[in-house]
Amino acid sequence: MASNMTLLFSRIALMLLSLPGAVQVPAAATSDAAARRVRALADEFYEAKVAQRPEAAFLDGLVVARHDGLADNSPAALKTWQKFEDRLLAELREIDEDSLGGRAEWSTYGVLTEALEAAVGLRVCRRELWAVNQMEGWQLLYPRLATAQPVDDAELRKQALARWRKFPRFVRNTTAQLDAGLKQGYSSPKSVVRRVIAQLDNLLAVPLDENPFTSPARRANAPEFQAAFRKLVADEILPAIRKHRDFLVETYLPRAREAIAVAALTEGRACYRASLRSETTLDRSPEEVYELGKRTVAANRARVIELGERLYGTKDYAEIIRRVDLDPNNRFQTREQVLEFSRAVVARSKAALADWFATLPQHDVVVEPYPEYQDGTGVSSRYEPPRGDEPGVYRITLHEPQEQRKGRAEVYAVHEAYPGHHLQIAIGQEMSGLHKISQLIFYSGYTEGWARYAEALAEEMGIYTTQTARITRRTWPARGMVVDPGIHVMGWTRAQAIAFLKESGRFSQDHAERLVDRIAILPAQLTAYDSGALEIFALRARAEEALGERFDLRAFHDRLLEKGMIPLPMLRQTVEAWIADQVRKPEAGKTPR
Repeated sequence: MASNMTLLFSRIALMLLSLPGAVQVPAAATSDAAARRVRALADEFYEAKVAQRPEAAFLDGLVVARHDGLADNSPAALKTWQKFEDRLLAELREIDEDSLGGRAEWSTYGVLTEALEAAVGLRVCRRELWAVNQMEGWQLLYPRLATAQPVDDAELRKQALARWRKFPRFVRNTTAQLDAGLKQGYSSPKSVVRRVIAQLDNLLAVPLDENPFTSPARRANAPEFQAAFRKLVADEILPAIRKHRDFLVETYLPRAREAIAVAALTEGRACYRASLRSETTLDRSPEEVYELGKRTVAANRARVIELGERLYGTKDYAEIIRRVDLDPNNRFQTREQVLEFSRAVVARSKAALADWFATLPQHDVVVEPYPEYQDGTGVSSRYEPPRGDEPGVYRITLHEPQEQRKGRAEVYAVHEAYPGHHLQIAIGQEMSGLHKISQLIFYSGYTEGWARYAEALAEEMGIYTTQTARITRRTWPARGMVVDPGIHVMGWTRAQAIAFLKESGRFSQDHAERLVDRIAILPAQLTAYDSGALEIFALRARAEEALGERFDLRAFHDRLLEKGMIPLPMLRQTVEAWIADQVRKPEAGKTPR
């Protein structure tokens, strides 16, 4: 009722301002009313989103009141949520954004508006009808949730049973949605489906007493709960997963699409354009992204040739890549070497931070391998944010260590941990003054753009110890801006995409195959890294040019990070306002006149 009264007041105020001779409402009052409305809508969105997917919120490090909720993935629940999004967006659009200038609510408004507009745009994709996903599928999320499920006291154990009793229905709903998708002409590519089947097979092959789903029973010192939870997993959860796996093998795979391009689906091109907007927060066509990517790849290629000539005495790009790959100092032999090397990179990076950043995260990050049943199934290294007092996790694959390279391992580590994802995300979690939706809404363009920028910054920081890392970090960037739209809207074949990926020298045949399937199921996501990084590089160049010797890199980094995860156009506005403010200030050591 209170929020409705606030909205009514705002509308009346705007009507009065439009009347001839009306008493003018002070600008401060209008701004205050707009700010209150933004906060109320953001609060409402946050509470609704956490209630919609409490398990994801918990795994993302948010504080949740209870641990018995599970996402409702039924068609009715989806329609209800979409109506909620539409109503919230309509109310946001009634707010005068300009009145929020200089207030914290300005960024809250922009973050929430972008999230809702992107979500509405993505509806054309009908992703719920082809949600077979080897990168972000439920078969990866829910084993993680089970291993993190709190069971420390009787109430929490009661909640655990309540949550996981809902899980078989979740799996059945997923199967029903996929079946409906087949009837309407929607499916994931066969190559992706095979990877998900392999993940499910590996999961089902884990013995019951070692299975991640029985983790709550193993961690609880309560015999009655242990027996009940173990029985739930054995009699209901694993059979539901097995039935879904059989559906994928017997029904879904034979009818899944051969094409990897999203353009093969109904409204596929519109889906890709909406995905580009959602992933990058920029309004660019696939063709614009493609051409910008090609120009950037060409510039990186020239730099690789320059470095390769110094290191190997040749200007032949292919020969430089071959030398990097065969360099004995660039190779691993064992899984243990990969893990120890990655941990050393993270430790070295952490030790170098203070000279480059004024603000540092309080949470630490640890390097841990994937569990064996997931490793080698198409997953790639990733970052998992801190939860409560726990550290963040840089999760790495130890699969085929002989095919991994030290230069790539250094680049991956700085991308995912310091000064990449962990530094940016943990600072955002810990920063006061941001609305809590900043911890809930994810923008790939900003987040992956920062991590790609971190790869270059790490070279300035002296973190790389291998010569090959300096070459490797330049062979891949911006290729995602080429191959992703190439696959989805420009008719690239699978073989063409694999050849382009392998030319970078960063990928073996197997790795390139996995990356093509990642692109297939996450359209436009691979464009976000360098779309974001190019924006950050451009902003830094703009600041360095405008400020000259007065440019403070630590202050610049603070401006990039201080508002949390925001759309790239808002980041540009923030940095440009800071540059203008710095230009107006008197030079250090001079008395203002």
